[in-house]
Amino acid sequence: MDNNFLTVDDVAKTLKITRQTVSKYIQKKELNAVKINKNYRVSYQDFENFLSSNSMVSEPETLYLKKSRNCYLDYEGKSNEIEILNYKPLGYLKSINDENQSLPNKMVFGDNYYVLKTLLPKYKNKVDLIYIDPPFGTGLNFSNIENDLAYSDKLVNSEFLEFIRKRLFLLRDFLSDNGSIYLHIDKKIGHYVKIIMDEVFGYENFINDITRIKCNPKNFSRNAYGNYSDMILFYAKNRDKNIWNEIKEPLTKEEEIDSFPKIHPVYGRYTTNPIHAPGITIDGDTGKEWKGILPPKGRHWRYSREELTRLDDLGLIEWSENGNPRKMVFANEHKGKKVQDVWNFKDKGLSYVDYPTQKNHDLLKRIILNSSNKDSLIIDCFAGSGSTLLVANQLNRNWIGIDNSNQSFDVIKQTFKKEKIKCNFYEYVSID
Repeated sequence: MDNNFLTVDDVAKTLKITRQTVSKYIQKKELNAVKINKNYRVSYQDFENFLSSNSMVSEPETLYLKKSRNCYLDYEGKSNEIEILNYKPLGYLKSINDENQSLPNKMVFGDNYYVLKTLLPKYKNKVDLIYIDPPFGTGLNFSNIENDLAYSDKLVNSEFLEFIRKRLFLLRDFLSDNGSIYLHIDKKIGHYVKIIMDEVFGYENFINDITRIKCNPKNFSRNAYGNYSDMILFYAKNRDKNIWNEIKEPLTKEEEIDSFPKIHPVYGRYTTNPIHAPGITIDGDTGKEWKGILPPKGRHWRYSREELTRLDDLGLIEWSENGNPRKMVFANEHKGKKVQDVWNFKDKGLSYVDYPTQKNHDLLKRIILNSSNKDSLIIDCFAGSGSTLLVANQLNRNWIGIDNSNQSFDVIKQTFKKEKIKCNFYEYVSID
């Protein structure tokens, strides 16, 4: 079943009536329904409208939206998903500068809602990664160090949530079956956005709520804890099918000293591990005597006796005073540690960047390396400084950027010229 609709059977079960009765409601146009793959489907909003206008219907079982873990964010002005997806604006993309038509890489100036609508037919189900850092619903304007307006963040509360929600429905349709989306947002409103993303992508496709340390600790005078972090919401189009490259993080110097406390005169820091493992090998090689000793009771050698001899001949087996052998493991062979869900990527101050709220390139690199492959297509429809596009290009990914800020467009053109990045520039022209 399409997760955005109820089937006829769902409606019948909820209302405690027969399937045939539901069909009669649809035929009489008392219950609005659409045909999807030759079967009728009822949107949640249409079902709610039906309930509110039909008091003769028996009290239904509590209806929960299937994608939001028993909660539903309702607010004035919330649009129907069908209306969002079916709306077709009259507009087109006008070329400003085509540098290489053979490349998909493009930057489009315009309202991302209309631009996404225009691009969707060509790129539906073809994008492996979306990273967006939208306005945070602060009600403020943001300017650069010279006080030039970069963008306005005047939408707040429900208006802001609906602004994001409309674009998320479109972005979902861009994602490939192996695609992911990372949404960077402030904690003050991020938890509401989480519910919206559950609705759009399905709570079952939620992967992580990442805490990002964005600045040094603050010393506010107000009666509250200092706020020095924001959040990144990570969802897949289809959980467990999304691209995941498991990029490891190198140990810090302190962690390396703690994990590898000993020092080898040639190979550097090391620790030792047992050369036996749980389980008994009765007839195999790893259960037999080696160098005059047997494995401990209930265990077997972790390696073949030939391999143990080879390691020992190379001086890579350390023998304790009481004759206990252990294998040396060196720090320079460590493949790194698993990345956790707290990231320390601080933003640079306004005097060090070309665009306010410009994101740390190392943060973007981690996301792109983990959740896309070479030649994957990446979208950032709140492109801002163009950092996502720049890092994607450095990592041999294809990319599409969108923004409606004049300063954003100027900064990106200057950066791309400096870095010798080829890009096809367009602007959205409305003919409504």
